[in-house]
Amino acid sequence: MSAECCDHRNMELIGDIAAVRYPLPLPGSVTPADLYFDACEQAEHLRTEEAERLEAASDGLDADPLLLTLEDAKARKDAADAEIRRLLAYGREFHGARPYRLEALAQASGMTVSGIRTAYGSDEIKDVEHAVRREPNRRTAKSPNKEAHDG
Repeated sequence: MSAECCDHRNMELIGDIAAVRYPLPLPGSVTPADLYFDACEQAEHLRTEEAERLEAASDGLDADPLLLTLEDAKARKDAADAEIRRLLAYGREFHGARPYRLEALAQASGMTVSGIRTAYGSDEIKDVEHAVRREPNRRTAKSPNKEAHDG
């Protein structure tokens, strides 16, 4: 197989990956409707940027573009999960004398009520404490000091 053929297949793969990551909007899906073509233009721009980034990364690392993209998606997912845990800790431990209700947090996060109770721990509380520069408001907070003394 020639190098030119492999380059073409790789470019096709990269273009396909960019299209999957940044799909064109469906007709009728953009509101207001007169912004549809702008939305398509934006998606095409994002596709081009993604293809250039992915080509440079895969060439520089001599790695498969699809596997790189999957690893990147997993890293974004892990970061989103960590953010959700920190937000839950904030809502339950730092939001004044009346924390957010478990039911509301469960519905907003797509978790169960019991999942909210175990979704975060002392690490997330420490992260939120550092971010908002204050201690948890709740006397029942799962504070690092309390856990250390209970162990």
